[in-house]
Parts: sequence; C-alpha cells; structure tokens
Amino acid sequence: MKRNRIIRILLILVAIFSTESIVAQDKQDMYNPVNTAATFMAIAPDARGGSMGDMGVATDADVFSQYWNPAKYPFNIARAGVGLSYTPWLRKLVNDINLANMAGFYRIGDYSAVHASLRYFSLGEVFFADEALEGMSIKPYEMSIDAGYSRMLSSTFSMAVNLRFILSDIKYNMQDDSRPGKAFAADIALYHLGYFMAGNRECSLGWGVNISNIGSKISYGGSDQSEFIPTNLRIGLNFTIPFNQYNKFSIGADMNKLLVPTPPKQEEGESPEDFMNRVNDEGYYGISSIAGIFKSFGDAPGGFKEEMQEIQWSLGCEYTYNDRFMLRVGYHHEAENKGNRKYFTVGAGFHMSVFTVDAAYVFSTAQTNPLDQTMRFSLAFDLDGMRDLFGKLKRRR
Repeated sequence: MKRNRIIRILLILVAIFSTESIVAQDKQDMYNPVNTAATFMAIAPDARGGSMGDMGVATDADVFSQYWNPAKYPFNIARAGVGLSYTPWLRKLVNDINLANMAGFYRIGDYSAVHASLRYFSLGEVFFADEALEGMSIKPYEMSIDAGYSRMLSSTFSMAVNLRFILSDIKYNMQDDSRPGKAFAADIALYHLGYFMAGNRECSLGWGVNISNIGSKISYGGSDQSEFIPTNLRIGLNFTIPFNQYNKFSIGADMNKLLVPTPPKQEEGESPEDFMNRVNDEGYYGISSIAGIFKSFGDAPGGFKEEMQEIQWSLGCEYTYNDRFMLRVGYHHEAENKGNRKYFTVGAGFHMSVFTVDAAYVFSTAQTNPLDQTMRFSLAFDLDGMRDLFGKLKRRR
C-alpha cells in the first residue's frame, strides 16, 4: 500500500457524500446533494435487491428484508433463516473497503416474527503522509446493530418496528481527540400482499412503505455541529405473474427519498469558509431530526422541481424457474444535481432447500457510482431446511 493514504481518505469522503462530477448546468440546477452522516446505512446490503436496481420494499419476503421492509417477515415461507452478504466499495480505487452484513429472523407462530441485523462498513487501513506520524495508520469504520418485531394484522397486511444503534468511527487524524459518533434510530414499515385472478393465473400484487432511521442526529466528540443520519422514505410496488407451474415473472418499482433538509446552495464566488458560516447563521445544523423530516418535503432552494429531483427511482425484474433458479435485471436513477448515480444491474440466484446463493453486478452509466463494475454476494440459510437435512443424515446412520 502506498504511504500517501490521506489522499484516499479524501476520495472516500467525496464518494460517500456524493460530491464529485459536478455537471455544468445553469445556476438553478447547480449541484446540491442532500448530505448525511453514516451514509453506509443507505447502501443496499444484499445481492438480490442490488441486482434489481436497489429495489426491494415490496418484493417477496426473504432473509434480508430487515433492510428493505421488515414487515415482510411474517409472509416468509421459512420458519427461520440467517443470511450473510458482502459488498465491495470503491473497488476501482482501493481493495480494502467493503460492507459486510448479517441478518436473521424467526417466525413466532403464523402471524409474527422477530428479526435482527448487523452491518459493518470498513474504510480500510489509512497510512499518514505527515512526517511526524510516518508509519502510523488507522482503520476507520462504521457499524450498526438493530432488532425488530413484525406482525400480520390480517391475512394480507402486516406492520413492523425496528430499533437501531449506530456507531461511526471515521476519525482520520491521530492528533484529534474526537470520539466516535453515536445515534439511535427506529424504522416503521408496512406491507400488503394480495392475490387476484388474471384469466386462469393467480397473480399477486404487493406494496410496501418503509420509513427508516427515524432518530437522533449524530455528532462527533469535539464538534459543536450535529449531522443528520439518513432518515429515508421508501415506497414500492411489485407485481408477480406465474406463466405455468415452473415459470414466473415479477416486475416492481421503488421510490426513495431522504427525509433530511436540503442544505443551502453555495453561491458563485463564495468561499467554502463563508459558505459554512452562512449555513450556521441560517440555522441548518440547529434543525432537529423530527423537524427535518417535515421540512424535507418543501425546503429545496429550486422549489418543486428540485424537490422532485431529490426522489430516486429503481425499477427491477425477476424471472424464476421452478423456485430454484433466478435471473434479475434492474435500473437505478438519481438526478444529476443530487448525486448523479445512474446504473444498470444484473444478477442471478440459486435456491436449494437448505441455502440460497445470490450475486449481482453493476454497470454504471455515470461516473459517480462507487459500486461501478463490482460484484456483490449473498448467502442465506433456511434453518428449517438445515434441521431436516441433519435429521435425515442422523436417521441414515
């Protein structure tokens, strides 16, 4: 690894906060993304959702529903499951930044479930270029742990609540005595899955809503400013049609919006220091997290047009053969002045009674996606299937 790693930290922060690749537009469309701390919470953790354009709030339930919509868990066919996923980050620049995720659930009876997940985002090892600190390094990271409960309120409708603790240790100055940032948050989710006849086929239509990371702001020791965490609203639809006994096809779409106030725009010719002073004077950092949720729907400097640009869209399709093989494709769109993340995704999955393996690949159409040309992987285990398998092996002995 090269010693001058402080440059890499700058690249990491640039990618995380989506502030690169400013598009030459008129002043009304000037680059103005909605920034948050703990942005690792907004990274899709699993390969299934990642292969459908980062979509999943209304798709069929699986072990990774904790991120997309925990209200789906009571609809799971399996009684219990656990899953692991791995997502590389900025792979075209470095090779030691990644997101690891573990999730699990257990259905209680036929109508409710408990579930939990652990996320760990490693920013790799950073060496210092300062002569006084030559040879020294740090390993910044962020993590979260959450747990929740979901319950069916009818045969087609369910609700869920998650509670979450977030820890962000991204200090990159050995002489800085700042402490890691900490925050507490909650998710509220709804899910509906209904069936209807289309000709002689029984189709399904699901919709879901997930408001995630409703909670405290996060501050790092030694700083007077507290940052917003990525409070997020996700709404989606998913339609599934079976062609016959072995083949089925689903198509869905998600709408995604950060419930965080839009920061003021930096004026042309305004220095960064003057801009930050103006932001402080206007009270942006003094807005509470709850007030920020309501403010986020009508505070964009560009009015209604910019508010609509703050919505991200995902479209995904999934083909399934015999409930064993899956092929997936998707597209994700974000406005140019809000991050410019636009990319196609493809993926595949293989399901057995004991485990499921999924993989996804990203083709970015804009040079602002840290996941461009990278693979992500997920592995899920059906605990009931494992128990049955071990039981069969035991009886054979």
